[in-house]
This record gives sequence, structure tokens and C-alpha cells, in this order.
Amino acid sequence: MMADFSKKTQIYVEKMKRFPGVICHKIWKVGRDDPRRLIHAFKVGFSLTLVSLLYLMEPLFKGVGQNAIWAVMTVVVVLEFTAGATICKGLNRGFGTFLAAVLAFIFEFIAREYGKVFRAVFIGASIFLIGTSTTFLRFFPKIKKNYDYGVLIFLLTFNLITVSSYRVDDILKLARGRMYTIAIGSGVCILMSLFIFPNWSGEDLHNSTVSKIEGLAKSVEACVNKYFTDEESDIEIDNIADHDPIYKNYKAVLDSKSTDETLALHASWEPRHSLPCHKFPSQQYVKLGGVLRHFGYGIVALHGSLQTEIRTPRSVRQLFKDPCIRLASEVTAALTELANSIRNRRHCSPEILTEHLQQALQDLNTALKSQPRLFLGPNSPSKMQALVSATTRHRLEHQTSNLKPDSPSAFDHHRKSKGGNEVEKRVLRPTLSKLAITSLEFSEALPFAAFAALLVELVARLDIVIEEVEELGRVACFKEFKDGGDDVVVDVERRRTEINLPSSAGAE
Repeated sequence: MMADFSKKTQIYVEKMKRFPGVICHKIWKVGRDDPRRLIHAFKVGFSLTLVSLLYLMEPLFKGVGQNAIWAVMTVVVVLEFTAGATICKGLNRGFGTFLAAVLAFIFEFIAREYGKVFRAVFIGASIFLIGTSTTFLRFFPKIKKNYDYGVLIFLLTFNLITVSSYRVDDILKLARGRMYTIAIGSGVCILMSLFIFPNWSGEDLHNSTVSKIEGLAKSVEACVNKYFTDEESDIEIDNIADHDPIYKNYKAVLDSKSTDETLALHASWEPRHSLPCHKFPSQQYVKLGGVLRHFGYGIVALHGSLQTEIRTPRSVRQLFKDPCIRLASEVTAALTELANSIRNRRHCSPEILTEHLQQALQDLNTALKSQPRLFLGPNSPSKMQALVSATTRHRLEHQTSNLKPDSPSAFDHHRKSKGGNEVEKRVLRPTLSKLAITSLEFSEALPFAAFAALLVELVARLDIVIEEVEELGRVACFKEFKDGGDDVVVDVERRRTEINLPSSAGAE
């Protein structure tokens, strides 16, 4: 007992010794992955220090009083990682506070004309009416999407001012003080986001789209190359996410819907900051993201061909290796060209669907036609006859045992099947079904036929991706393609910048 306790204590001490190093390593990794995070942290700290001067400096404190705390709280909840998110929350908070203060002042002006009892009833009724209508307004999709935070701040500010006005004589001073401090806090946040190392949501969405297309290109190429390798090791499905880069690449595309919509929403609030002062086509990027997810589902099915239980023999796969790899290379080249065109904000090459891709499809078609016996099956039905014979024999034996329930052999067989042979049945049934499948005429060619069909389907879906990229270039006013111009050599293994989205905001 003491030995176990001593061992656990020693392990705990070793973990505590390594703890500072682990923490420092994680901090370094987070900052190295995206240095903008460290800059944003300094911006938040500087903004909080700046608005805290309203409390720390006596002349400023005399001007705003205790309301200075609202400026600090505004910086905490408004200043986000990107300029678009900050502007969205800052303007929502400012206008929500302003409208709530104006409405509360109007209601207070009406209630003051009558007695105290009527004033209390009127305040309670106005709180119920505004609270009910404002909460119901938040269920409208457009309000929920663009102005939910502003409506929430409006409801909070109206209730605070209206309830406080019953015990405070100068309601105008209360409303004015809160509006001033919130305006100061929001102004500091917006100026800090726009002019001090700004991070644009539109740029994040643009770079995310490029990364997704490159990830799909790498997934297609890796899938085909892996299918034709000599390795046929079993892959544990539970560990795919940890060890398979193919899965990671297309999963980033399939999980990007909410991220794309959030970045597009925040980008619509950002001013036009690029040199060609064109409006950022955020919704077109969202549409392109949907098309990329549609393409990604095809890669999911193609990747599933690598984990099938029934596999085409290596000798059969080698017959079609060259045309399949060539077709995958053409698809990868087309996706890479699309990624480069979006990155450089230029139209894609008019030769993106050249005769090379058509020739690769034709070569695969010719290779398939050159091996008709694999897909049409041999004339001799030896395998099928053997399967039918085995199945018939098994059924006859089963029916014979059922026709003689009183015989000792049938009774013994029934008793054994109920007892000691349960484990054997669990093992034999899937084994027999697998043997039955593999004895089919087309079992060797069927997995490859499915793989080839999915590969051709990706070529068809590629055409849709190209159309959406061309539409994006037209709406975003991309520059025309110049042969041998500003193409950039891309390192496909470069670090992918992570996108930081604002957390769901609370009331304050």
C-alpha cells in the first residue's frame, strides 16, 4: 500500500516539474501559429488602459462620474479579433443604447405628468410591452443574424434606465452619462480595430477559401496514390482523425459552413479598405464554400474506397494505375490553378479544362474497355455454380433438421445451437457471408469500378467549382489572366492560418 502511494506521489511530482514547460510550449505554439493573436492581446490591453483613465484621472472622472465603468465594460465585450466583428458589435451597442435612452426618456416624460401610482403602473406596463415585443423581434431571421446584439443591449438599457428613473430625479443625466461612456468605449474599439494592425474578416474568408481548395487538391491526389500503393494494412476507423491527413483536409472543408457565414457577415460591416475600392463579395464566397463542400463529399466517398472490406487485388489495380493517377493529377492541377487565381485575385487560366484532362478521361475509358472480362465476367459459371451448390446444400440440411424435430439428432443439434455453439455461430455467419460475397463473379472488379466511378464524378463536380470561381472573379472584379504573369509558386505544406471567431456575446 505504501509502495503504491509512494509511486503515485513520485509520478505527481514529475508531472508538476514538467507543468511549467508544457504551459510555456503551448503558449509559444498558439502565438507561433498566428502572430496576430499576440498583437490583438496587446490591443485589448492598451484599450482597457486607455478607458481606465476615465476613472484614474480626476478631471475626466468629474466629467463622467461613476458611469466610467460602462466604458471599460464596453471595451471588454466589443473589441473582437477582426475589424468587422468589432464594428458590428460596436455599432449595435451604440445604436441600441441610444434608442433605448431616447425611448426611456419619452416614457418618463409622459409618466411624470400624473401621480406616483400611475407612474409606477405606467413603468411596469411599458417594461412588459417593450420586453415582449423586443424578445419576439429577435426571432426574425434577419434581425437575429445582423442586429441581435443591438436588440439585446436595447432591452437591457431600456430596463435599467426606466426602472432607475422611478427613484432618480434627473433621468436625463443618467441616460446621457451612459450614452457618453458607451460611445467612448465603442469609439476606442473601432479606432483600434481599423487603424492599429487591423485584421479583416474579408481577408480571412479569402485566405480560408484558398486553403480549402488546396486541401481538396491534396486529398484527391493522396487518395489515388494511396489506393495504388502496395500497402493493404487495415485502418482503424476511430484513429482516422488522428493519423490521416486526407481526412483532416476534407474535414476542414466540410466543417466550414458556420465559419464562412460568420466571416461573411462581419465582412459586410467592414469599410472598403483595398486599393481598388470594390465591394467585397462576401455572399459569393459563401456560395463557393457550398460548392466546395459538395466537391468534398465526393472525396469522402473516394476516401471510403480505401477502407472497404472487399478489395480489388493488386494485380488488377495495376492495370489501371497510370490512367487513374494521371486523371487525379489533372484534377489536382486544376484545383491548384483555381486556388492560385483566387489568391492573386485574377481570373483563372482559360486552359484550366484543357485537352490534358479530356485525354486523361479518354485513357481511363480505353483502359477499362481493354479488360472486358473483369467487368462482364467469364462465360464459365464455375464460381456461381459452386456458390449455388453450397447454398442449396446448406438449405437442404437445415430443412431436414426442421422436418424431424422429434429425432435425437435434431434435438441434440437444437440444444447445442442454444448453448455451446453461440460463439461459433457469431464467428461463422459473417465469415460465410464474406465468402459468399468474394465468390461472386464480379467481386474482384466491383471495388475498383466504384473507385473509378467516384473519380470520374469528381471531374464532373470540378466543372461546377470552376463555374463558381469564374463567377466570383466577375463579381469581385478580378484582374484578367496573363500568360506567364504573376503566378506564384505555392508551398502546399505551408502553415494554414487559423481563424479566430468571436465568442457568443452576453448582455454585457
